[in-house]
Amino acid sequence: MIHNVKIINYTGDELVMDLRNPEKSGFLIYNITGIGPEKADIRTTDIVTSDGGIYNSSRLPSRNIVLSLRFFAHGEKTVEEIRHESYKFFPIKKPLTLIIETDNRIGEIVGYVESNEPVIFTSEVHTSISLICPYPFFYDGGPNGLNVTTFSGVYSMFEFPFSNESLANREIIMGSILFRSEELITYSGDSEVGITMYIDAIGEVRHLTIYNVKTRERFIIDTDKLARLTGKGMIAGDSIIVSTVTGNKSVTLLRNGVYTNILNAISRDSDWFRLSKGDNIFAFEAEYGTTNLYFRIENRTVYEGV
Repeated sequence: MIHNVKIINYTGDELVMDLRNPEKSGFLIYNITGIGPEKADIRTTDIVTSDGGIYNSSRLPSRNIVLSLRFFAHGEKTVEEIRHESYKFFPIKKPLTLIIETDNRIGEIVGYVESNEPVIFTSEVHTSISLICPYPFFYDGGPNGLNVTTFSGVYSMFEFPFSNESLANREIIMGSILFRSEELITYSGDSEVGITMYIDAIGEVRHLTIYNVKTRERFIIDTDKLARLTGKGMIAGDSIIVSTVTGNKSVTLLRNGVYTNILNAISRDSDWFRLSKGDNIFAFEAEYGTTNLYFRIENRTVYEGV
């Protein structure tokens, strides 16, 4: 069951439409379309000499969400004022974030307002708002929507409330340094999703390779190419951020406060990792300096529908 729908427009203004208490916002949602799994485009080639065809490819088109809203006066606001508010929260051509909260999940998606078509000359003034969402999946908008897996680095252990019962012994542990070159990521989303890898060097590192153990895919950072691009290989203080997220793929070096695109330092046969539903095992190693690396992976959860 859907509880509420939140809109955040491009200026940061928020509108929360509670389906059970529409008088709070002045907007009554009586229908929403386009929030279930989308229809895929399946491309095939017909076979002249036999039945059926040969599968070529498949894709999901952009998602079209249509909100049907009724306006009604509440407090000191008239129906006309509420209608004008819809122009503010659903401005034509502008992006907005749509967040839908249900019993079991919170779906978040970014869309662009295609149309806002109010029907004024009727006893119940209403409108139909069409949103085009280029990325057709919903991200998990809940508190656990971002998953962080630390392979090596500082693991936070300090929590409130706390009590140190001894003045002689150190009983409060603020943090612990972990080092694991292999880790399991369990992904519970409906569809595959890209990841963001954060690689921090505390010393010299040469030729780093990251593996997806189950699929045999690998991602290689060639430090010789990095040296030709930036003047040095991977040295202490460097941070490399790798994004394999659809529409946002990048490889960036942060050195001395300056961000540099180092896509050309990646081996040509590198794979752009994606998480699949279930268990995913990743590992990393360097030709030299494996223990000089802090490494973590972040991923969001995507749903095919709310």
